[in-house]
Amino acid sequence: MRMWLVDPKKMCRKHLLGEHVELHMLAGCLNKGKNISGFIEAGFVSPTLLLPRHDELVREMYRRGYNHRSPVDKLPEILEKGHIDPDANSVELCRRCAECSERLSSP
Repeated sequence: MRMWLVDPKKMCRKHLLGEHVELHMLAGCLNKGKNISGFIEAGFVSPTLLLPRHDELVREMYRRGYNHRSPVDKLPEILEKGHIDPDANSVELCRRCAECSERLSSP
């Protein structure tokens, strides 16, 4: 699981939709009470940012004309805050994906 926290407009389709799926995986883990401390400590997720990030990705999905039919209905009341480095994630996305690299380097 990973939250890129990169500008969704700069992400390729695969990574935009992939992060969206992973947010739903994160929500499922949180609702089941699964231990995600390793993901938080590694800087991959921040549960407190799940809903705002989901909304941000959904706005971009609609802008691109994609359908969205998977709201995040509920989360535990108390969520742990993590620290994610969007700049480091941008570098990693560029390393992994030529299309994201091109999109991230354009104005």
